[in-house]
Amino acid sequence: MVDIMAIWSLEYLLLAVAGGAFGAAIGGLPAFIFTGFMVIAGEAANLGGNAAAGGDAATIMITDSIAFGPVFGPHISFAAGAAASAYAAKQGYMDTDYDYHQAKNINYAFGTKPDVLAVGALFGAAGYVMVEALVAFSMPFDQVAMGVVLSAVLHRIVFGYDVVGTPATGWLNMTPFEREDRRPSDAVATDGGVVGERYVVEPWLPQQYKWLNVALLGVVVGVLGAYIGYASESVFLPFGISAASLVFLSIGHENFPVTHHITFPASTAVFALAGTDPVSSVSLFGVVTVGAAFGAVCALFGELFQRVFYAHGDTHLDPPAAAIVFGTFLIPVCNVLGILPGSAWIPAL
Repeated sequence: MVDIMAIWSLEYLLLAVAGGAFGAAIGGLPAFIFTGFMVIAGEAANLGGNAAAGGDAATIMITDSIAFGPVFGPHISFAAGAAASAYAAKQGYMDTDYDYHQAKNINYAFGTKPDVLAVGALFGAAGYVMVEALVAFSMPFDQVAMGVVLSAVLHRIVFGYDVVGTPATGWLNMTPFEREDRRPSDAVATDGGVVGERYVVEPWLPQQYKWLNVALLGVVVGVLGAYIGYASESVFLPFGISAASLVFLSIGHENFPVTHHITFPASTAVFALAGTDPVSSVSLFGVVTVGAAFGAVCALFGELFQRVFYAHGDTHLDPPAAAIVFGTFLIPVCNVLGILPGSAWIPAL
């Protein structure tokens, strides 16, 4: 039996409070980009340290303690930034030219606004506790990604948003967006959104929502993510590169794709394919095949998730996090079915 009271420490809870407030201060997307840079730094330090010591160096904990810890852990800083946007939109603090509901604007930094920082702090703490509980119960998926999803559901409930949203033309139908259909101009905005100017359907990524396009991106990026993990012998480096690349999306680079929910499960699947052997034992054919398969599946699941939970809702409920949960859960399932020899860093079923 897991002792729930033993899954967290006061010190780390306070660090998560600070991390959540910081995520609200700089914005959810910028906070996540920092996660990516810190993963790259952490994995580079690990690889460099191991090479210098002939492969026997102790792990340098930048990735675990900073990138996925209370400073830039997505379940803390990114999730808190998303919650801050949801709260601030309710308060009417966000008056931008953002095309969607203001609460979906996770690129918005709130600086030093005390009540918004307090919201970030609370959701940073909530994210920490939720993930520690998932870790304590050895849940067989990426617990950090699940923490991001659960935190978004929580902020929708706490701030009075619909958990799922209301589809006007069917859950999966994106054609109203393609026609640029807008919501009735005589609707009254009571929740921080400029209802009269909003699209009827708001796809998570206007440049990345068509099924065939998403599947093709999944195959291509899945192969590359799997190869990066294989070549570097770092399961997390592909995630770091994908997350850091979002700096281009943040500054408005048009048509830039989001890929961390593709590269990370693909890389993890390659390590699972190695079982208990070094990842270098996997053939390049295996790398390409597994990378393509998991890349496509996770990309398509992310698109399915966004059509149900994002496109018709009012706040940011992260499709990549949901896709990572799904993809990493598939790995121990495939292990049980005998398709993969191991489950990499994911707890086995």
